[in-house]
Amino acid sequence: MVVFLIILINVLVFLYQATLPQPRLDAFIEGYGMIPREITSGQDIPPPGPRPVQVTILTSMFMHGGWLHLIGNMLYLWVFGNNVEDVFGHIGFLIFYLVVGVAGALGQILVGPNSRIPAIGASGAIAGVLGAYLIFFPRARVDTLVGRVVVPLPAIYVLGFWIVLQFLQGITALSPEAAEAGGVAWWAHIGGFVGGLVIAVFFRGRAASVVGSTPGSPYIR
Repeated sequence: MVVFLIILINVLVFLYQATLPQPRLDAFIEGYGMIPREITSGQDIPPPGPRPVQVTILTSMFMHGGWLHLIGNMLYLWVFGNNVEDVFGHIGFLIFYLVVGVAGALGQILVGPNSRIPAIGASGAIAGVLGAYLIFFPRARVDTLVGRVVVPLPAIYVLGFWIVLQFLQGITALSPEAAEAGGVAWWAHIGGFVGGLVIAVFFRGRAASVVGSTPGSPYIR
């Protein structure tokens, strides 16, 4: 239920973005996107955004840079989010989602505290969902495209490979040239994923009870 609501909000915000002419869209992204320099200095960089500037950590989580960005993020949230929501409950999942989104933003801020490039997207929060899924359902089968064949692989392999790839890309992005160019906020993914892992460790017992209470459980196959 909350997963669907989050997806709906993201879609509505993106549709609003699509109605804006380019100058207003740029101002919207710069005003409501998360700019590390604003967070570390506590000062708003024009164009103006919400106050205090730390609020942009939350507003940026519901903004996207294009259809592919939106669809990719929402697909991951839809596939993995429902099971994680079952563990945390509706309100608990919403709190979890926002907290790991903040963890993702902090990951990006730590590696580029003076960056003036706005970061937008739900990737950090969704990475947190993936981290929790890995802890809760490590043996769940995830249909994975390998070449031209779909192979059901354990989540621990799929998500483990995913986070290693994020880390390798994140190391590459630490170069000054890459940082200036912008692009994918790899360290937001890593920060969110680690946040999700840490929080989920304390709720593994609840995950086991959710799986055990579901006859023919779809989680572990």
